[in-house]
Amino acid sequence: MVAVNPLHAVALAVLPSAAYAFVSPTPVVLSPSSARVTPLSGAPYCTSYRVRHSHSFPTTSIQSRTTSSTIFASASNPTLTPTSQDTCDVLVLGSGPAARSIATLLSSKANDKAYDVLLADSNYDRRWAPNYGVWQDEWQSICKLYESFNQPIGNEVIDRLWMSTDCFFGGSFDIAAEQRMRLDRPYCRIERDVLRRVLSPASECTSVNIYSPSGSMVHDESGTSVLIQSKDGDISQVRAKLVVDCTGHESKIVLKDDRMKSIPPGFQIAYGILAEVDETSIPNNDFCGPYFKEAMTLFDYRTDHFPEGSNELAKAEKAPTFMYAMPLNGNRIFFEETSLVARPALSFQECKDRCMTRLEHLGITVTKVEEEEFCYIPMGGPLPAKDQRVIGFGGAAAMVHPSTGYHLCRAMMGAGEVAKVIREELEEKNWNPDRAAARAYNAIWSPTTIAQRNFAVFGGEFLMKQNVVGLRGFFDGFFKLPLGLWGGFLAGWPGLPNNENHETWWARLVFGLTFVSKLPVSVAVDMLGSIATYSISEGVPLPQSVTPLLGLPDGYEYREKKSSIGDVAAKHEARRMIMESTVEEVVPVDFEEKTAA
Repeated sequence: MVAVNPLHAVALAVLPSAAYAFVSPTPVVLSPSSARVTPLSGAPYCTSYRVRHSHSFPTTSIQSRTTSSTIFASASNPTLTPTSQDTCDVLVLGSGPAARSIATLLSSKANDKAYDVLLADSNYDRRWAPNYGVWQDEWQSICKLYESFNQPIGNEVIDRLWMSTDCFFGGSFDIAAEQRMRLDRPYCRIERDVLRRVLSPASECTSVNIYSPSGSMVHDESGTSVLIQSKDGDISQVRAKLVVDCTGHESKIVLKDDRMKSIPPGFQIAYGILAEVDETSIPNNDFCGPYFKEAMTLFDYRTDHFPEGSNELAKAEKAPTFMYAMPLNGNRIFFEETSLVARPALSFQECKDRCMTRLEHLGITVTKVEEEEFCYIPMGGPLPAKDQRVIGFGGAAAMVHPSTGYHLCRAMMGAGEVAKVIREELEEKNWNPDRAAARAYNAIWSPTTIAQRNFAVFGGEFLMKQNVVGLRGFFDGFFKLPLGLWGGFLAGWPGLPNNENHETWWARLVFGLTFVSKLPVSVAVDMLGSIATYSISEGVPLPQSVTPLLGLPDGYEYREKKSSIGDVAAKHEARRMIMESTVEEVVPVDFEEKTAA
């Protein structure tokens, strides 16, 4: 048996909205034939479901049988052996939109072939918390993708459609506070419960409620093995060809690329309420305060709800937040006060206080709060390390847009290419899980997509340094661009509409030059200066994204590792000479008893 440095052992804890991880202090033991091991200690209850590919999407909720089990901590007691075994093609950790998207496309019967997928997550049966908003044209592209996999999503997923989108950037650059910028691009609210259901093909329980202490994940040349243990002590081994980690932004199952300096993530923080409002004193029922009910309000960056010269106003100008408003049916509206991106993160309490102050100033009286939402989204940060077996996807692969925080459409669209290459690899007669993982990563982060991300990372850094005046000027200029330019930047992922305006160095250069020409002079000068200082401090990534002279970033292409066999002749000679030697070998022992003289 070979002992592994405990600092190389990574532990996972699955929490409600993301995976928070820590380094295990426990030494792990594995056999010499194992490639690597990941102990999953400290995980709370986690539910696993087998995806049954022979079924189409259900139209009603699924009631699944559940039993309790635990991932066995092989690190603490490696002598126990499994009493039963289970196998699957792909083990997916997590059950959010990213996890269910990739599981759905892998288990779908596309091209007359489907694969067994096992979902494992502590919150499989729990409702999704976020209120998801998407651009209509992007959602239509996603629907086409899923139809191509024989998994139609359907219009039932759309809860509310607004044919236009409003913004308020008044208070700076001679823009009146009441001035409304209208964007003629339809916006949708996703019915999260329906989306969760249609991304949940009929499933049956295999091993449910995985909880602490959790166990080991061992990779070998043909796949991955995980030990699980039930409450009554029964131990099972789950065997998968591939593991996809969708446990969230801060997963430590997926290793981060630390070979070069990386900018730490920024954080989007938001406090939201799904509320009923008093409309008895509202003169025009087409509006709720300034918010038109037939439009979705994407940004309200005004600060006139704070007294002039107050400490609250000073804080709001230095660390800006905006109101995001989704009018629903009747007098129900979703309000959310959002810090777009900041490092360190703004507090939830600050967002909540600003939300309530703004609503009071606007004459909006909340009579009932149906839900509260606490939104925490890391943006940017390092990409996954190359040459690792576990495939990160969604937040675990840093797929969140580093400037805007958009994620749902990026993950659901990105699942298509990842599922495609995994399907191709699973069909290969010469199965190679390392090659499959590398190809999956390259489907997410190709050199072209990394270059596009590097451009957006700069955007996030620039936004973080702006006060409210800078942000008003930034977005007022941004939305004066042609829709194809600004629309392609907000989500920015291959396959989504308008991405062609951002996926090449030339397209990004044209976008950047056109954008600067739309900005107020002070913001434009600040941006040009930031481009220079950022390029000096961070080096190649930004210049590389807007010029052909520096080539493209390295991708995740699979490169077969050559076996190191050393000098065979020398080793044969040593073996022959050892065998021929007449010198008696001294075998070392821990203790030697000395006899009395």
